Amino acid sequence: MNFEWNYTPPTEERIRAAKELAEKIGMSPILADLLIQRGIKTESAAKRFFRPMLSELIDPFLMNDMDVAVDRLNDAMGRKEPILVYGDYDVDGCTAVALVYKFLLQFYSNIDYYIPDRYEEGYGVSRKAIEQSKERGIKLIIVLDCGIKANEEIAFAKSLGIDFIICDHHVPDEEMPPAVAILNPKRADTTYPFHHLSGCGVGFKFMQAFAKNNGLPFSRLIPLLDFCAVSIASDIVPVTGENRTLAFHGLKQLNQNPSIGLKAIIETCGLTGRELTMSDIVFKIGPRINASGRMQNGKEAVDLLVEKDFKKALYQAKLINGYNEQRKDIDKQMTEEANHIVEKLENQRHQSSIVLYDSGWKKGVIGIVASRITEIYFRPTIVMTINDGMATGSARSVAGFDIYDAIKSCRDLLDNFGGHTYAAGLSMKVENIPAFKKRFQAYVDEHILPEQTQAILDVEAVIDFRDITKKLLSDLKKFAPHGPCNPRPLFCTHNVYDYGTSKVVGKNQEHIKLELVDSMSSNVVNGIAFGQSASARFIKSKRSFDIVYNIIENAYKHGEVQLQIEDIKPNLEN
Repeated sequence: MNFEWNYTPPTEERIRAAKELAEKIGMSPILADLLIQRGIKTESAAKRFFRPMLSELIDPFLMNDMDVAVDRLNDAMGRKEPILVYGDYDVDGCTAVALVYKFLLQFYSNIDYYIPDRYEEGYGVSRKAIEQSKERGIKLIIVLDCGIKANEEIAFAKSLGIDFIICDHHVPDEEMPPAVAILNPKRADTTYPFHHLSGCGVGFKFMQAFAKNNGLPFSRLIPLLDFCAVSIASDIVPVTGENRTLAFHGLKQLNQNPSIGLKAIIETCGLTGRELTMSDIVFKIGPRINASGRMQNGKEAVDLLVEKDFKKALYQAKLINGYNEQRKDIDKQMTEEANHIVEKLENQRHQSSIVLYDSGWKKGVIGIVASRITEIYFRPTIVMTINDGMATGSARSVAGFDIYDAIKSCRDLLDNFGGHTYAAGLSMKVENIPAFKKRFQAYVDEHILPEQTQAILDVEAVIDFRDITKKLLSDLKKFAPHGPCNPRPLFCTHNVYDYGTSKVVGKNQEHIKLELVDSMSSNVVNGIAFGQSASARFIKSKRSFDIVYNIIENAYKHGEVQLQIEDIKPNLEN
């Protein structure tokens, strides 16, 4: 990967402000400057950032329709109506369903949950589920992480006497479904001050409002926060504001007392005994929950998440782990096929977007392949599969480019679409693909910025190895949880040398394990550079080089500082 390094040196004013803030909070000016770059400029703001309080969560009744939703749920429970909790088959949808179902089940037994089959029913609210609900006498469906565009389906349900409460976070159309209540912080008329909740986060706010209305202590909700953390990390929503608070306390719950189902997944991942981070969710826990919906049926994931018996949960977790292994194989094959297509189509490779389709690709894995192609080429990417004359696809974007708006500009060619800034889904008739590709490409050409199609590392501070101490590592941990809008800080050090013991490691000799010194100190610092073995020869040449890296704790040696090196460049002054 040929990265560009983006670094803006601090102004004199910012250096002075960082020094003043550092003295007040007892941290290095380096870290105080990181806070300032995140818009945190006062001692009180820093304390709130480092110790987000659950008591500071936003009043859920500030959300449009929340009072109506709570009243309808109370009425259903009072009349002993059967209630169905319905959700999407991805991590966000499954955790949302598990959270709402588990919480309400404590007070009400006439409740069930439903996850649509990705292959038989497709995304969102299905007529099949509505018809089954009618047969079962269900009067109220709480739909989570989808439903905001199910106008026809919810109108159909209404004609059958079934009410819907929508808890979604995807961008609505101008005309919204005829639901009893629509809880969505992205409504055009939203009255809620934070717009970036996950689908599970919206479900949590609904349960928070229900608890408040019924005089239930907030403490009853705390055991469910691990689901919020898993959804926030997996759905890649901004880790700021209310999301940061939910993720902070959700990670605490995940580490100290996770739900039985998540505990089983943690054990299956080999993460037991480690302090779990958002990265562990993104790369280990989330993919296993997702694998159920990708390879089989997402309901199995919810079955696991709400399981009360650990032995049963462990058995289910191992089944889902098997799905994940199958998914990896298919994912690898499809990515290689997609990459081969891009390389053959030289004109497409150099365009500002990529649109690919193949009738042999598995519907449940196209989203992952779209992500992989986006990472390789740094282009907004759509990957589609074809079945029965319809193309169904997943879209992924690059930093700062709104792929939802790009797809929306072609809506007259689409049968269905939905999503948000960086990820979306769509479907169209096969004959519309050529026109869609042309229109989508034209929109991207007009709106994307040149820097959005480059691999960029945003360096926050240039430091020397003498700045890297155990105290710095300890204070850096307080910046977690990390994610969009609060990334793990990237540092740069110039004129670094191999200490003489660096070596290539890994099953395929693809990584470098480093011991480094710099020109400003005699400190020897350990580092790991994943997938960068091509730089090994230069490193061993005893010439100096520059590095960009995260400062992390060595996973195998508690308290020991390690550099996770993102990029290595020869020093041009050599």
